[in-house]
Amino acid sequence: MVVTKDVKLPEFSELNVDECNISTATLMSAAPYVGKHCESVNNEFMLCRYELNDPRACIEIGKKVTACTLQLFRQIKDNCKLEFNQYANCIDKSSGNYTYNNCRKTQAVFDTCMDQKLCMQRPGFGYFCRARIHQTSRPAPTPEKCPCEPRVPDPTPSLPDCKPRPPSRFGNRLFWTTE
Repeated sequence: MVVTKDVKLPEFSELNVDECNISTATLMSAAPYVGKHCESVNNEFMLCRYELNDPRACIEIGKKVTACTLQLFRQIKDNCKLEFNQYANCIDKSSGNYTYNNCRKTQAVFDTCMDQKLCMQRPGFGYFCRARIHQTSRPAPTPEKCPCEPRVPDPTPSLPDCKPRPPSRFGNRLFWTTE
């Protein structure tokens, strides 16, 4: 991608935010809770990105997504640290591709802790696949005019109306199926 001098890139100070420095196993073990807890903020960010087609316009909403994730990990650390570490360690060490199937017992212990101490239940199977309508307070973007507004006529003329064809001489190819 070529960037010209007309493109305004954000300053580093605008992009500076606390990051989630966590491992894959840690993120995978908390992923359903992060997805459910930060669902509205994340949907707002994704809507902004797809509507405006420019991630630079959505930096502030992206910071809110990161802050929401950090807040949830702090709550997990304060309330369910031992159970969470056991579950994340099990995912990390039980297989080479981070599968959940060997860690269902530690997952149940972690889910119970999350339910009792943080009142958060693990989302059901298929929760993130369901269609939802996201309500936003942001104004809808104005659609851009297509640069090709004066349409060029199609140079290919339409086909002339044909006369009806007579039936084929030898019947159709599926003659044995018809009686």
